[in-house]
Amino acid sequence: MTSLHAIARKGLLPLYAFVLPGIALIVLFNYIPMLGLQIAFKDYSFRDGIWGSSWIGWQNFEEFAASTDFWRATGNTFLLTLLRLLFVFPTTILVALLINEVRAMRFKRFVQSFSYLPHFISWIVVIGFLDAFLSIDGGGANSLLRAFGVEPIAFMGSEGWFRPIFVLSSMWKEIGWGTILYLAAIAGINPVLYEAAVMDGAGRFAQMRYITLPSLVPIISIVLILTVPSLLSVGIDQIYAMINPANIGVAEVIDTYVLRIGIGQAQYSQTTAIGLVMSVISTILLLLSNAISKRIGGEGIW
Repeated sequence: MTSLHAIARKGLLPLYAFVLPGIALIVLFNYIPMLGLQIAFKDYSFRDGIWGSSWIGWQNFEEFAASTDFWRATGNTFLLTLLRLLFVFPTTILVALLINEVRAMRFKRFVQSFSYLPHFISWIVVIGFLDAFLSIDGGGANSLLRAFGVEPIAFMGSEGWFRPIFVLSSMWKEIGWGTILYLAAIAGINPVLYEAAVMDGAGRFAQMRYITLPSLVPIISIVLILTVPSLLSVGIDQIYAMINPANIGVAEVIDTYVLRIGIGQAQYSQTTAIGLVMSVISTILLLLSNAISKRIGGEGIW
C-alpha cells in the first residue's frame, strides 16, 4: 500500500493504468492457459474434459520418449537449426557490414529496401515459387540441366537436397530483415572513432575490423541469446510447406511431429507432454546462453 500511495502522490497512477491492459492480456493468454498443462499427466478425452480426465502420471512422457519417430524429429530439428545458426546468422552480420560500406545513399536505400521485401512474402508463396522453379517437369532449374545434357533432379522430393534448399531459402527470405538491428547499432557508433582511425591511416577494411565489428558485439550477443532457445523450433510454416512423403525422413521436425500426432491422431496428452518438455529445455537454454554470454563478453539480456 505504501508504494501505491507513493505512486499516486507522484501523479504516476494514470501512466501505470496504461500498463494494466497489457498485464491483463499476458495473464489471460500466457498464464491461465498453463492450467491446461495438466493434460500432459492425464489420459485426456473430450468427453471428460481437462478436469475430469484420469491421471496417468508420467506415462505420456514415457511413450513419446520410446518413439523412434520422435527422436528422428528431434535430431532433424537440432540439425536444421544448427545449419541455420551456422550459415544464416553470420551471413546477416556480413551483409549488414557490407551495406554499411555503401557510400551512394540512393543505392544504399535501394539495397536495404530490396533485401527487406522477401521477409513480407509468405512461406507458402516462397515454397510455391521454389516448387515451380525446381519441378522435375518444366521447372527452370531442370530445363537448364537438360540443356547441358544432365538428367533432371527431383529437388523437392530428395532427402539430399532438402537441407541445402532449406538453408538457402531461409537465407534469401530473412537475411535482409535480420540486418535491421545491426545497421541500427552501426548508426549509433561514435563517428569520432572513424575519424581517428582515418588519421592513423586505417583503411575501410581496418575500420570495419577494429571499430564496426567490435561495436556490434553487444547486439550480436543479445541476438544469439534470443536465438539459442529456438534450437527446438525450426519454424513450422517453412517446413510444413516443404515436407512430403519422399523427404519426410530428413524434413520432419518436432513441430510437424506434434502436428501429425496431435491433430492427425488426436493424441493431445502426448503432444502436451512434448510441448512441456520442449518449453523447459528452451528455458534452460535461454538461461545458459545468457550466463555464458555474460561470462565471456559481459553482455546479457538481464
